[in-house]
Amino acid sequence: MKKGFKTIALLMVVMMFAAVAAACGKDGAGSKVSVGIVLPTKDEPRWVQDEQRFKDALSGTKYTTDILFSQGSSAKEKENVETLINKGIQVLIICPQDGDAAAAAVEEAKKEGIKVISYDRLITNTDAVDYYVTFDSVAVGAAQAQYLVDHAKGQGEPLYLYAGAATDNNAFLFFQGAWQTLQPKIADGTFKIANSSEAVALKDTKDLTREQMSKIIGQVTTNWDANEAKNKAQTHLTSAAADMKGDVAILAPNDGTARSIADVFGSDKAITSYVVTGQDAEKASIQYVIDGKQSMTVFKDVRTLVKDAMGMAVDILDGKSPETTGSYNNGKVDVKAKQTDVIVVDKDNVKKELIDSDYYKAGDFTGL
Repeated sequence: MKKGFKTIALLMVVMMFAAVAAACGKDGAGSKVSVGIVLPTKDEPRWVQDEQRFKDALSGTKYTTDILFSQGSSAKEKENVETLINKGIQVLIICPQDGDAAAAAVEEAKKEGIKVISYDRLITNTDAVDYYVTFDSVAVGAAQAQYLVDHAKGQGEPLYLYAGAATDNNAFLFFQGAWQTLQPKIADGTFKIANSSEAVALKDTKDLTREQMSKIIGQVTTNWDANEAKNKAQTHLTSAAADMKGDVAILAPNDGTARSIADVFGSDKAITSYVVTGQDAEKASIQYVIDGKQSMTVFKDVRTLVKDAMGMAVDILDGKSPETTGSYNNGKVDVKAKQTDVIVVDKDNVKKELIDSDYYKAGDFTGL
């Protein structure tokens, strides 16, 4: 019997030790993660590069980070936030897959007293967002549109409009900036809209409501998907009348869609020339710019955006008030924001802005 009691006692000690170790693991190890970061997907180079930049930005501080990817799923995004909450994070930096859907996830973080920084894309319709770190998205769209205006060829030039995803608040901001710049040139006949009946109906309205923008974006959305952009461009060109070809202007929302659209327009013999916009300064698009296949890209120096976001997180952890430069209404509250400047890059300044600044290496490209 004594042996039996000894075995039971030993088991109880082991179980108690395991329980204590588990509790310590949750509270001790978890509390070591200061900043939780959730990014949309590992399938786009931009976000993989951001992962390393975030790690670099925090190196040399006493704080630690854990970075998780949502792989295009709002459900996975919410799961990631819950995982990070359990690790004891004090600050959450999150780039939402879907601005509205992310609200539920950040509301859970807010309940735990975690400060929430919306990164690059704004989380909408919730008061659980403390700060927003962004490029000036309206300025991005305006820069794209201004490039088309500056390179317009006479009167009546066909204008093809494309937009990002209707689930991404940034897509609306980009389009807002673009439309406000393009509309006067549509109204005076410099451009004629080729691929959106909703845009034609609103051609005399400079400041569109969100509902009006939704109608246009619904017709010309690419969902940030290169294949969808390609299919839409092919459909538009197939149905275009002869007077909607020749020299054309194309508002493409980002580099991935710009390359697909450029390939379609470049292969149509009835297109004499095209000017196509982009943004993000992706390597593949920089090569397209050098080769004359893509006209421009809006360079958003993500190094600066990452530093701004992580600097804000460290300020919060240090008990300081982060510096902000403006605010954005997310449908529920005005979110304090830090805005990062953008740079227009084309063939003329690509070397200066991207190679000389050490963003890319000259050896990454041909024909420089």
